[in-house]
Amino acid sequence: MRRENLIAALHRVQSNKGAPGVDGMTVLELTPYLKTSWPRIREVLLSGQYDPAPALRVEISKPDGKGVWLLGIPTVLDRFIEQAILQVFTPLFDPQFSESSYGFRPGRGCHDAVKAARAHVEAGYRLVVDMDLEKFFDRGNHDVLWHGWPDGLRTRDSYDS
Repeated sequence: MRRENLIAALHRVQSNKGAPGVDGMTVLELTPYLKTSWPRIREVLLSGQYDPAPALRVEISKPDGKGVWLLGIPTVLDRFIEQAILQVFTPLFDPQFSESSYGFRPGRGCHDAVKAARAHVEAGYRLVVDMDLEKFFDRGNHDVLWHGWPDGLRTRDSYDS
């Protein structure tokens, strides 16, 4: 609830732009809305009674034409609140993430993941696992999850992660 954090969250949401959610409010309308409604919103947040709006469901066609991705677009108010929370929690939890994790991490992106993959290939690693977490626990190999990689899949004597 610190003013500096909220202003930074507002700037971040505004710079990301993005489509309106189910309420139709645009990013440009957020600041005037907060100027009139913030005391009430703050009270609801502090009382633990805040209830995020449903996300607007949008279908995006996959590039190969085989199906769609389902995308949920939160309202700009919910994105503002989520961003403010993210800015507080990221410094607390991000240091505990694996150094091999690149998704949705500050200062890391897909280009960094590609560089790391190239370094692993140069170091002699040959096994690549590409996964999407959607339905992972429905489809994933539970023996591997609980007991680790079978010895026959290892291509080097030791692993960092």
